[in-house]
Amino acid sequence: MLTMDVKTGLFYIFSTVLLLAAFRVVTARNPVHAVLFLVLAFFQASMIWMLLKAEFLAITLVLVYVGAVMVLFLFVVMMLDVKIEGVREGFWKHFPLAAVVGVLIIFEMSALLMGGFKATEDPSVLAAAQSGVQVSNTRELGLLLYTHYIYPLEVAAALLLLAMIAAVALTLRQRKDVKTIDPSKQVHVKSADRLVVIKMSTTEPSLPLPVAETPSVEKKA
Repeated sequence: MLTMDVKTGLFYIFSTVLLLAAFRVVTARNPVHAVLFLVLAFFQASMIWMLLKAEFLAITLVLVYVGAVMVLFLFVVMMLDVKIEGVREGFWKHFPLAAVVGVLIIFEMSALLMGGFKATEDPSVLAAAQSGVQVSNTRELGLLLYTHYIYPLEVAAALLLLAMIAAVALTLRQRKDVKTIDPSKQVHVKSADRLVVIKMSTTEPSLPLPVAETPSVEKKA
């Protein structure tokens, strides 16, 4: 009789929900529902990484993708209000190419999963883990990222900063129909410039308007 521990049972539960959520992402008719199912799939993948003791990847997936990217996707989909009927017009036209790509991806994933995963960790880390020494994945990843890969990290940060500045510069346009305030002039303004007292002479009371007389109707004797 096969025995199953709690960790294995949770893995099968998370994997089943992950596969169902991924299937619903593709088959959902409403794009908002598809985005919500994708959020559910990310949560299940994060839980699987927690079972594999990859805490940093799990928290990063929740904070970055679920907390930022997918929320942005959801807002964009809701604001665009995509017409599903127009999108599905060319479905059968592109179906053969999509089917070929899908079969190729399934074949590659099957070949990878059937071959199994080989250990790629450092032998010293594996030896420390087997000896009972507490090893933090986040600490080891931070040390490796900010020592050995510090220059690629700085280059990636500079590229992201450049892309952000370029996006702001491309979308920032001067429009004549928009009223703007110069910050430098707003900072140097004084209280005397905001209120101007004007002396005006007193005005004489206006004379009453003459009342128009109504023509009287003479009575006939």
